[in-house]
Amino acid sequence: MIRFKLKELTAEKAFREGRRINLQEIAEQTGVHRTTLSKLQSPTGHNTTTENLNALCKYFDCAIQDLIEYVPDEP
Repeated sequence: MIRFKLKELTAEKAFREGRRINLQEIAEQTGVHRTTLSKLQSPTGHNTTTENLNALCKYFDCAIQDLIEYVPDEP
């Protein structure tokens, strides 16, 4: 399964900048729809485009492996 680490990145950025960051702000800054961001935060993840991944990596100033990770399915 692919897991998106959006919550972790949002918390880290908020801590670094000393302020609260919400999904609406991320949506406005990246052009990724708020509903898509919300779905990316769910434990099961969500299908998304490389354009969205690129925008999020740019916003969080991170590499793709900081945004997503592969978690093996349990047998």
